[in-house]
Amino acid sequence: MRILSGAAILITLSASRLLAQQDTLQQLPEVIVKSYFSKSPLQRIPTAVSIVSAADMQLQQGASLLGALNTVPGLRMEERSPGSYRLSIRGSLLRSPFGIRNIKIYIDDIPLTDAGGNAYLNLIDPDAVSQAEILKGPDGSLFGANSGGVVRLELSPPPNDTHHLQVNVQGGSYGLFHGSIAWQQKWNNYQLQVLQGYQQSDGYRQNTALKRSYTQTTQRWEYKPGYVLKLLAFYSDLSYRTPGGLTLAQSEANPQSARPATNTLPGAVTQQAGIYNRTFQGGLTHEAQFNPRLQQVLSVFGANTHFENPFLTNYEVRDENTAGIRTYLQWINNPDHHTALQWKWLGGLEWQQTGSDIVNYGNRQGKRDTVQAADKLMAAQYFFFTRFQATVNNFLVEAAISLNYYGYSYNTNGHTKVNLSPQLMPRVSFSYLFSPYITGRITVSRGYSPPATAEIRAADHVINTSLQPETGWNYETGVRIYARRGSAMLDAALFHYRMQNAIVRKLHDDGTEYFVNAGGTRQTGLELQGMLWLLLPRQQGAIRGIKWQENYTYSNFKFNNYISAGKNYSGNKLTGVPQHVLVSSLGLQFPAQTSLYVQHTFTSSIPLNDDNSVYAGSYHLLQAKARWQLPLHKRYNVTLQGGVDNLLNVKYALGNDLNAAGNRFYNPSPGRNYFGGIILTL
Repeated sequence: MRILSGAAILITLSASRLLAQQDTLQQLPEVIVKSYFSKSPLQRIPTAVSIVSAADMQLQQGASLLGALNTVPGLRMEERSPGSYRLSIRGSLLRSPFGIRNIKIYIDDIPLTDAGGNAYLNLIDPDAVSQAEILKGPDGSLFGANSGGVVRLELSPPPNDTHHLQVNVQGGSYGLFHGSIAWQQKWNNYQLQVLQGYQQSDGYRQNTALKRSYTQTTQRWEYKPGYVLKLLAFYSDLSYRTPGGLTLAQSEANPQSARPATNTLPGAVTQQAGIYNRTFQGGLTHEAQFNPRLQQVLSVFGANTHFENPFLTNYEVRDENTAGIRTYLQWINNPDHHTALQWKWLGGLEWQQTGSDIVNYGNRQGKRDTVQAADKLMAAQYFFFTRFQATVNNFLVEAAISLNYYGYSYNTNGHTKVNLSPQLMPRVSFSYLFSPYITGRITVSRGYSPPATAEIRAADHVINTSLQPETGWNYETGVRIYARRGSAMLDAALFHYRMQNAIVRKLHDDGTEYFVNAGGTRQTGLELQGMLWLLLPRQQGAIRGIKWQENYTYSNFKFNNYISAGKNYSGNKLTGVPQHVLVSSLGLQFPAQTSLYVQHTFTSSIPLNDDNSVYAGSYHLLQAKARWQLPLHKRYNVTLQGGVDNLLNVKYALGNDLNAAGNRFYNPSPGRNYFGGIILTL
């Protein structure tokens, strides 16, 4: 706990010192949260929310969202090879051998997560994302079933942008190339944006080549004052190879190798193991501001995915079709905020269904062979939600609840339907403004997460109708402290989540996976996010600004009442979750529009199996990035940037295979590597 106490004391003292500064400090931008359907200052939000702004993303490499998202306390994004991402919030990685589950992801007002609980975040080009908002823990009252959290990505440009063309080109080690061109134009009340992105990489290891072509359009038409029609559509063609896990001896002997053949199975290179995903997704949103108090929003959306996964033991092909609708009505008693009592009410529904046609073939060196299994699954979920928020002077109270329905059907020797019991997900939150700069908050909420279709029908091709949803109660308190003029900030959250029926991954002797319900987990955590301007931005001097940030995550997550195959795992640490993560960064601004950003990340050891007999060692990562905006023309911006990742050349793995068969846990990450690029804005 030394890391915890040191970081907390240092940030608190720094914030307290700046609280006493005079009002002559430069005013810095206020952080605004949009995910609760009305713009609110982060200071008054009564729940655990983190913002990753466009400025935060510019500090990172740029070819992936991984670096920016991993600065958020409580969130962990992993990359086993280029394009192979996993995302977890507060330990939700336990269920994800690959991909993203137990987290709801939205792009603007449209779910990226389908009705079966799967989300293909790797489809999105990072240059398309302008901001990310992360709601941590069971906050699904407005967003349906989940117990990990919610991520909302903004892909649409700001409505006040008039016109510009931006070209971004970047290259780096191991054959990395990432480029995008975005054009947007505004004509009176109509705004159009088109973005084309392309990325490829050879990867650090064998069998890790990545290619992605991404096309997106967003359109906004305010056809009369207060009435807006918005279109968001994208097409992504993604392919990447998967090298597979190595044993400790194999990773130490040759960390760049792919999984070799065994006496019973061929290797990853021979089988051309990989992922191929072609997806079109789109949605239309209508916003109607009937009067200053009453607003109604309606979104209709759909997606089509063709997915192929040649693996060591089979070749899976999936065709998935999703359709859905989301709508809500919001009433504000006094939009001008002139009364002591202010309140808002919101109510709505979301409905979604996903049909999956799944066929498993034999894999003959990357080619389809005879059919092994075939199933048709239909997952459907819908929920009703409502929220009431009231502010009386310094008090804010918020009560929200959703009623969730989930079911699925499958065609295997007939048609079978399985409907889970409807579940209520309530949340009650309080906050109190002790001063204009200090807010305390308390939240009690219930999490509910049904099994995903990839867990119901796992790699063993068995429909597991006995798999039950995860449920649990989360108790949380926190404080936000801001200095005058926004020159310092501290956001602290302490929570305890008690989950029942935790879904965990198991393996058969042949290496195929399946999922079972464990007894549960007890998850106690502390998250600290601090920022301090050591030198506020100014126009003179050799150093024009110094910004220091500290983000810390403490996770005391353990299994509870978990007995499987005669083994008792109760009291063991939760698989795949490091107990300590500390991210420290320093940003320096210099004359001539130049800047330097340095970031250090410490990650403690990680249990790799349920019985805690194997751990990945702790590691330190150091990265740096420099930017220079060339003074060429006042209308044109040309920015050069370059940097280095893993500056210390540390041996580590940012993404291990949990509970791996044959002790093949390890997916080694690159050593020291470099990147550079240019951004042109007209």
